[in-house]
Amino acid sequence: MSDPTPRSHASVLSRRTLLVSGAAGAAGLYGLRASGASGAVPTSLVAEAAGTVTFGSNASDPVPKKATAAVLAAFAKKTGTKVQINSVDHNTFQEQINTYLQGRPQDVFTWFAGYRMQFFAQKGLLTPIDDVWKSLAPNFSPAMRAASRGLDGHYYFVPIYNYPWAVFYRKSVFAKNGYTPPTTWDQFIALAKKMKSDGLTPIAFTDKDGWPAMGTFDILNMRINGYAFHVRLMAGKEAWDSAKVKAVFNQWRELLPHYSSGALGLTWEEGAQQLVKKEAGMYLLGSFVAQQATDPADHADLDFFPYPSINPKWGQDSLDAPIDGYLMSKHAKNVPQAKALLKFLGSAAAENIYLKTDPNDVGASNRASSAHYNALQKKAAKLIAGAKHIAQYMDRDTRPDFASTVMIPALQQFLNKPDDVNGLVSSIQKQKKAIFGT
Repeated sequence: MSDPTPRSHASVLSRRTLLVSGAAGAAGLYGLRASGASGAVPTSLVAEAAGTVTFGSNASDPVPKKATAAVLAAFAKKTGTKVQINSVDHNTFQEQINTYLQGRPQDVFTWFAGYRMQFFAQKGLLTPIDDVWKSLAPNFSPAMRAASRGLDGHYYFVPIYNYPWAVFYRKSVFAKNGYTPPTTWDQFIALAKKMKSDGLTPIAFTDKDGWPAMGTFDILNMRINGYAFHVRLMAGKEAWDSAKVKAVFNQWRELLPHYSSGALGLTWEEGAQQLVKKEAGMYLLGSFVAQQATDPADHADLDFFPYPSINPKWGQDSLDAPIDGYLMSKHAKNVPQAKALLKFLGSAAAENIYLKTDPNDVGASNRASSAHYNALQKKAAKLIAGAKHIAQYMDRDTRPDFASTVMIPALQQFLNKPDDVNGLVSSIQKQKKAIFGT
């Protein structure tokens, strides 16, 4: 997910896994690698903030880590509040979040909107922040506000940015070879075949991390069966062994000959490097893929197109555009300071600071400046704004235990044995019933 963003997308199950894990290795989440930050915020927050507020961060990759530090420094300078940052490897943070929240969590921590936030709110591990949202509400669209509420109607989440999933490519590669961005499935497959004949890997694809394959399932399901069916499937309200789900996997099989060799052993960063180095022609991923184009010329050469249409009934009306942001733990020790920090994190000023350092995402606030957006950001903002339906991503739209213990191994099983679709969906359905109870 842009994840976009205070995030790292590296290592096994790095960006998106949520495991109910034990205490082993959890010490890192509880502050053993903490550091301070200082900076500036609006005068109105000075009276609210004093002392120290602790901040748990999964931003372990260099770009989002630097951007997060810049935002926290800006908050700290004028308020005089010391921000004690505990930055943890993204994979470790994801795997140990359940133990973390039931132990000694920081006051405020990085996380995601949607079901993933609601799951912990329902477990009573988060602090409602309705009072914070009294001032934040005008900054956000109805959709952003809805994504920040729990199932009980209370606010728990403060968004800072989101980012679209699309098919990325290098403009120079397309221009050199006379390629045209496809809008239909037939055009997509024809382009992949042409790229292969030209000596390219048509589609960079990796799944060592576990989560990237989810993006392909999401978009194929929305393109074939529509958004409404997709969200019902994620919520456990549709059968995984239905003809509709089988159609998704059967469509997916057409892509497999065009994927990177050894995909299950590759991280998302390695897939991004295939694109950057012009070894691969296309790559379905979130816009955070641009973090890997560290040379300005390479970054400027990146472009993307929305995933092609498959079923004319739905066209290209839906996409994954996950929202990242912040939560306040139930066990926060410095509640006033934590709420003051959350107010700032939800401000246009905070988003502007963040995106200056990590210019690969789109600000969540409708008051954030887009004046300094690069070409990719402008196009991403337009794609998100024009989408009829926006999904959060499979592991954010379904139960975390179902996503991590069922779907990650199931999708990897499919990639290894794509010819047994009936057996695959039957197994998923049995496990789904055990977890959802229906």
